[in-house]
Amino acid sequence: METIKRLKNEYLKQGYKFIGEYSLLKPCYWLKASLISKGKNFCYKQKFYGIPSHRCLQFSPTITCTHECIYCWRVQASDIGIKWNEQNLPTWDEPEKIVLNGLKMQREVLSGFKGNRNVDRNMLEEAFRPIHAAISLVGEPTLYPYIDDLIYELFKYNFKTVFLVSNGTRPDVLGNLCNEPSQLYISLSAPDYETYKKVCRPKIPNGWENIMQSIELIKSFSCPTVIRLTLVRELNLKKVEDYAKIIEKANPTYVEPKAAMSLGGFQYRLSSTHMPSFEEILEFSKKISELTSLKIIDTSESSRIVLLSRLDKPIKLI
Repeated sequence: METIKRLKNEYLKQGYKFIGEYSLLKPCYWLKASLISKGKNFCYKQKFYGIPSHRCLQFSPTITCTHECIYCWRVQASDIGIKWNEQNLPTWDEPEKIVLNGLKMQREVLSGFKGNRNVDRNMLEEAFRPIHAAISLVGEPTLYPYIDDLIYELFKYNFKTVFLVSNGTRPDVLGNLCNEPSQLYISLSAPDYETYKKVCRPKIPNGWENIMQSIELIKSFSCPTVIRLTLVRELNLKKVEDYAKIIEKANPTYVEPKAAMSLGGFQYRLSSTHMPSFEEILEFSKKISELTSLKIIDTSESSRIVLLSRLDKPIKLI
């Protein structure tokens, strides 16, 4: 328990807000940027899918994970000298409690913008009432045993869209979801097992096999699906042919190659030279397009991300 307490304190130092014993949220850079710019600056999710950046609730129901990805911008136990391999927490927060506390905390965190003259009053009032939930802040959300109920509760409390972002190591959970998210993300951070071990640093023995099973499950979802490639120079920005084979077999709605960003915990483990440029990501995406039936349908240079799909344009969810 002392180990968990130390890890929680580290999250608090970095501006995360706990909305339960092990659930937490943190409004992202783009939410604040959108408010301050009166909507002129916004996240790629707004550009691609119509998700308003100032109305996004970014949170996680757990701080546990099956990976310690070397590029992750979240703080990890090993970053602060803690040995912690537990996948299960002593208790779990109730789904409704997470949603209600999240809505309350979001308002509290953003209340400081009331005194900022650059912020549009109407936009701020909208930001107090988020309509999009991104279950993607820290940890692996499919380790939370009530993830199905959590998705249900979010829709019950009038969220228009819910994105579930998973590292794919729990295909048993993904395969048994009764309540689908609005969009499912599965991270593919390596083209092969050897790269996976170096980049994702798995804490479980069968992580790669599980990810491949989750990739196979993509076809069973009725909601839009995304394979996210978080790319690091000199580590996994390579073997595009192997990525292409996995992608073509999975047949997702979208593929999002994105640069790993030199932020937060990333800086504990890697230097800024490992962060790919937008031009590198675009070139990598062009090669994927050449090797698959996907085409580039949008880009966001500020987020260093490219969107590929068989569709002519992305589905606007809001």
